[in-house]
Amino acid sequence: MKKHCFFNRATRGVTLVCVAVLLTAAARSTNCLARGDAKSTLVGSRPNIVLIITDDQGYGELACHGNPTIKTPNLDRLHAESVRFTAFHVSPTCAPTRASLMTGRHEFRSGVTHTIMQRERLALDATTIAQVLAKAGYQTGIFGKWHLGDEKPYRPAQRGFTESFIHGAGGIGQSYPGSCGDFPNNSYFDPYVLHNERVEKTTGYCTDVFFNQAMKWIEANRERPFFAQIATNAPHAPLICPPKYQEPYERAGMNQEAAAYYGMITNIDDNIGQLLSQLRELGLEERTLVIFMTDNGHPHDQLHNAGMRGNKGQPYEGGTRVPAFFRWPGTLEAGVDVGALTAAVDLFPTLAELAGATIPDGLTLDGRSLVPLLRDRNAEWLDRYLFTHVGRWDPGQAAASKFNQCAVRSQRFRLVNNRELYDIVNDPGEQQNVIDEHPQVVVDMRRAYDEWWADVQPCLVNENVPLAAENAFATLYREQVRDQ
Repeated sequence: MKKHCFFNRATRGVTLVCVAVLLTAAARSTNCLARGDAKSTLVGSRPNIVLIITDDQGYGELACHGNPTIKTPNLDRLHAESVRFTAFHVSPTCAPTRASLMTGRHEFRSGVTHTIMQRERLALDATTIAQVLAKAGYQTGIFGKWHLGDEKPYRPAQRGFTESFIHGAGGIGQSYPGSCGDFPNNSYFDPYVLHNERVEKTTGYCTDVFFNQAMKWIEANRERPFFAQIATNAPHAPLICPPKYQEPYERAGMNQEAAAYYGMITNIDDNIGQLLSQLRELGLEERTLVIFMTDNGHPHDQLHNAGMRGNKGQPYEGGTRVPAFFRWPGTLEAGVDVGALTAAVDLFPTLAELAGATIPDGLTLDGRSLVPLLRDRNAEWLDRYLFTHVGRWDPGQAAASKFNQCAVRSQRFRLVNNRELYDIVNDPGEQQNVIDEHPQVVVDMRRAYDEWWADVQPCLVNENVPLAAENAFATLYREQVRDQ
């Protein structure tokens, strides 16, 4: 059996309730999978799954979320046809979010505490949803951004994906000390990609390239269940997009950078429209669950933020609350808002349950299956604690950074940096610190956070790893391209 970092079960009070809920939810999911629970029309229904996750697109970068400027007609349509989770949370930065959705566990449990410096690598003993789905008979493909380790043992081809079409590092053209880096001098136009361990030169704008490849793969696998993760590097900086997408926003009075950022999102929107059309034309629409989400809040202080405080890299709502749309025509009700506190860690148990897949023995998840809420927005959903830590401490400073850039979130409250408490229900913009008005809430949240922090410390396996001598993708480029 693999060794995993578990919750400390010697808990009490509110903390005991929260931990017990998480463990019970995981156990119930596993039991349902084992029994083939006939009470649910969703469990084991084995839909095709398309997970779209964009990079640095905040909750407010959608017209359907009140943005008065951006044009997102296809995402607006997706929103209208979906079950929407309106209190869905991720990590404040990209690699950590990807680790949590891949594993169903807080990213720290898989050693991911940063986006660079070897600390973006998903621990090799972690179990991914791709592995679980592949074992259940799914074809599994990833297109675009991986960002959970560029060295060979960490790449998606070794983590459960039967098809891999990715760039390196956290973004096209990025390079950092150690193993984290993309191909040298890579570009948003005509980028090099790593396609199943071979370096390939592509043609076109990066987002178009990733969606086109995904759609080719979907068509080729239309006769068997598939899981396609389309993970765009857009709209992450550098802010570059085809002029036809940028120019309308410049004409509307936006500066060049903001216009490019919005243009990148509108380009994503066009690609999503093409994908939805393809699913319909292939006769896959009613057999396919399409999920749309983003990886953290946006990084732009002056742009629409849906009334939230904070953005990317911060432990406030604006850093962690993102869109989450689940569209499955003929199966899920359209236009439904679910306000229960949910998170990226919930995707693993949800997709496993829908696929009828078996969660490995001994694997304890932090996430809960969303299947009850997908069936009924009013389903019982006990309160819980979600733990946030930005994690970008200096080398060797993990222990000293316990209360730097952190938060504990329950359905009603958010405790930030151990000294600010916000009543999210009555103050969604986090403007009034009410820490003195709710002493027992603070006591319970602090106790839960203390126990969680102590529990994850042994899992931080990447903290003191020496930096690799060269970016892994630079090595590949030299071996397969430059020296040929």
